[in-house]
Formats: sequence, structure tokens, C-alpha cells
Amino acid sequence: MMKISVRYKTICAAIVILSLLLTTVMEVCGSSLAYAATDIQKPSTAWSFGVMGDTQWTLATDPAGNNPNGVAVSTINQINQQFISKGVKFVIQVGDLTENGNDADVAMRATAAQALYNAGIGFFPMRGNHETYANPTNGYAIAAFQTSFPQTQCLSRTFGATNCSSPSSVSSDLTGMSYSFDYGMAGSNARFVIIDDWATPSKRVDTAGYPYGYSITDQQSWINNRLDKNSRNTTHAFVLSHQNPMGENHQDSLFSGYTNANPDMQNAFFASLQNNNVKYYISGHDHIHQRSIIESPDGISKIQELISASASSKFYTPKDLTDAKWYGQKYRETSVSQELNAVGFYIFTIEGPCVTVDYYSDDHGGWLSDESYPAATGNGLTNKVTPIFNFVKKATWGYSLNGKEFLVGGTNSSSYDLVLDKFGNTSAKILSGTYSNNVKDYNGRILTQTVNTGWIARTSGTLSNILVLWGMTSTMGSTQCDAYTLSMNYEPNSVKIKQAKKGFIGIATTDANGKWVKAVSKNIGGNPKFVSGPWQPNYGLGTYGIDTSTKTVWAVINYNGNFVVAPGI
Repeated sequence: MMKISVRYKTICAAIVILSLLLTTVMEVCGSSLAYAATDIQKPSTAWSFGVMGDTQWTLATDPAGNNPNGVAVSTINQINQQFISKGVKFVIQVGDLTENGNDADVAMRATAAQALYNAGIGFFPMRGNHETYANPTNGYAIAAFQTSFPQTQCLSRTFGATNCSSPSSVSSDLTGMSYSFDYGMAGSNARFVIIDDWATPSKRVDTAGYPYGYSITDQQSWINNRLDKNSRNTTHAFVLSHQNPMGENHQDSLFSGYTNANPDMQNAFFASLQNNNVKYYISGHDHIHQRSIIESPDGISKIQELISASASSKFYTPKDLTDAKWYGQKYRETSVSQELNAVGFYIFTIEGPCVTVDYYSDDHGGWLSDESYPAATGNGLTNKVTPIFNFVKKATWGYSLNGKEFLVGGTNSSSYDLVLDKFGNTSAKILSGTYSNNVKDYNGRILTQTVNTGWIARTSGTLSNILVLWGMTSTMGSTQCDAYTLSMNYEPNSVKIKQAKKGFIGIATTDANGKWVKAVSKNIGGNPKFVSGPWQPNYGLGTYGIDTSTKTVWAVINYNGNFVVAPGI
């Protein structure tokens, strides 16, 4: 059985060959999977950042003494090493840095980031609700946060981040608390907008069980300004906050109340993200790996929400969809991916208009605790000492600004034949394949699959532009997809019909050495078999062919990747 190479860190990289035959430069996503016919690759301009979840240590005691001041230092240290080894440029933590939010606790969390600083990696945190818990004595940890993390104002420890901004005109309490910054070179850069809506000395509103401060509405003008795609001068933008627009366990929301609260506030926020090509909203709070598509109350806008897996001593369980405190709002959520009771982190890789996300979590999981860590039953741990984690890649997804996204399964069609995209003179279509995975989330919803396309401009020696296809894999931890038939058109003037009918051209992908090979040769299972003529429904995995009447080639494959029509494969 042949396995897909895992040499490549991302399926998005910009490709330009050093050849006078190079075609006109176009705005494309790139990929380290895509090589020119000459096998010469331009040095990659890809860069990565990390995201980690809440890091409070909630146990009253720690037998090993490794988690002082209510900070899960023992877990942080292990995740830091992962970020260092994977070469990220900076790390963002999505709040709840500590258990109690005292000044010494915040300082301890800053100390725990020192390994990143020593490796030349930035660290950009935010407050969560736990940072407000020492409220009367330290002003909701604002001064401690500003002192410990001057990078949020671009004062020091920026490690290449620029153009910091805060909504200080709303209140000086928000300086360096809500903030934005830019990173990356033109054409492959991003803006990060971090929102703090927690209590401040100048404003506190208690609702839905939490101490809110300046609301999204208070900050919406600043948010709009920072996200404006016409003026921000970055290719991508990401929005992050500790609270979820719609959680799985926590029923409070980013919108100063429960998920039914302030619909006008929600509509304006969702629209701002969607209209400015913000594809991902990233949060914490729930200690669950969860991807969902959330619809605005007015039904006009949608955002894709990522709730970060725990880096804490706490793991939450989703509440029932019919629970009264959801106020009937769960109909606005489409569940995409979920993993409970695991410690994890994320690597986001950016190049050109492409973003790829890799989710890693420990291979043990099953910690099964809503309050303390770990639950001893069934885990072989009885002393509540943090174990040594073995982090493995569990999922990969992404998007391209020059591609499309298709929802398959769940309440949508389970057929992949809705996937159709075009770039320049190249069209690609999935002719067959069915989403067969009936995996459900904790509340019994069949997970919906997000299939994304992107494009790389054709290189010399190829007969089409290059299709980037990912999101076909539906089983967490697996690289194998449901078998599907991919069809692509070719440029007829470059093809000799006699050669074509003998299979001398076809859909190609790259091998471990960056050379174009038959796409079917990289399948997991199946046997390559050439057919001259159109695809037929009875053709099995590994069958490939050419239809000269429609000027298309096709192949039955079962993995994600980069695909092109190429001769001589």
C-alpha cells in the first residue's frame, strides 16, 4: 500500500520557475508541493504563526510543583517547544492566561513565554475572564498586562510585528488590551485584530455570568477601520478574542450576553468580517477543539469560528443543544470538526492568498474533566501531574482567496460533484465521490466537510493551471479521503491526439523529489489503470484516462493535493 508523502508542510506555496518560458505572473497561492517541469523552485515566502488555548492551572495543589501562580507552565513549556521546532514567527494565546489574574500570576505567564523570546519568536496574548478575577485589587489586571506584554503596543519584543493600534479613543483602558498588528511581506502578509471586551476600571457590565467592559459596539468603528480590505494593505486578516460568538459549553458570547443578546451588534460584527474577507475568527474559553460556521442573526453573514483546544488543566463538555440558555440559537451553527478532552495547538501557514491550518493534539486525550486535570479514571494517572504529551497532526484545512469553499455532508448534499472551479483557462470539477463519514459531534450532529480550492498559475511544461485541493479528508488523524473522480481540461493545441489516447498526458501531482508523477500513483490503495475515453461510474480507485471529445483528463484518487495536467507522466 502506497502512502502519501508527508514531506510537505503546506499545500500552499508560490511557485515560479527560473525559465524564460514562465507564463505571465498572476496572483496565485503557492505550494511547496508544486514544482515546475525543470524541478527548480523559487525560495518559499511562506511563514507561520502559532495559536494556543487557555493556560490556567485550576488545581489547588500540584504535586510536582511545576505550575506556579495558577499558570499551567508544564503544558506551556511542552507546547512552546513544538512552536520552536516548527519555526513559527510568533504565537498568539487566546486568553485565560492565569487562574486568578493577580499581578504575580500575569508576570508568571510572561516568564513562561521566555523560551519563545529566546528563540526569536514573538508572543501576543490577550485577557480572558480569569484575568478579571482579582478585580478590586489590581484594576482587572490591565496594568500588569501592559507591563508584562509591551509587545501589544509595539513597544518591545515585537519580533517583526508592526503597525500596532488600539481603540484608545474609546478608552485609555483599552490601550494594548484590544490591539492590532501586521506581519509579513507585501502580498503574503496579514493583519491581526485582537478584541478585549472584559471589565475595566472605567466600565463594567455584569451579564450572562461574566464581567463585561467595552462592548463590540463600543469598538466596532475601530474594528471596521482595522479590517477594511481597501485600506489595510494586507492580504489576510484574522480576528481573535477570548470569547466565542457561539460556544459549545459556555453560553455567554462575545456580544455582551447570551447568544440571543444584541442581534444588531452581532449583525454588524459578522458583516464586518465577511465583507473584509476575514475567513477565521479564533477564540478560546471552551477548552474544546471546535470548528463551526456561524450565521448572523439576520442570516446575511457567516463566519468560520475556531475554538482552541485546551492548554490548561480543564476540559469542558458541550451542553445540550436544547438547553434553555442557548435561547434557541444553535440553529445558526454548523458543526465542522470537534475533538474533546485533548491538549492541542495550531500552526497557521500563509503564502500569497493561501492559508493552511494544521491542528496538533496529544495522542492520548480523553482527560474527561470539566474542572481538574487529569481525571484519573482510565488514564493511568492518579497523581494529577502533567504527563509528557506526544503531539501528532490531527487535521489540516485552509482557504485561498483565489478559490472557493464548498460545504459537503451534514445538512448539505453528500456528493462531491458540487465542487467546480475555474482559474484562467483551466476548469476543474469533481465528477463523482460521496462523503461517507457519518462521524458526529458530542451532540449528535453529523459533521459538515469544508472543501476548498485554490490555484497556482501554470508553469512551463504543464498543460493547465495547477489546482490546490484540500478539505477532502474527513477523518481526524487520517490523510485518506473518500475516493473521488477529478476532471481537468487541457490546452488542445499542446496535445498530440495519438499520444493523448495512449495515456501520455494526464492529471499529475508531485512525488517526494518534486517531480510530476501520475496522480493515481499516490493513492492509498488501488491499482493504476489507463482508459481512453470518458469516465464511467463503474471505474474504481486508480483508474485514469482522457476524453479527447471534451478535451479533459480525469483520475479516480483518494487524497488531497496539488494537481495539474502534464505530459510525459
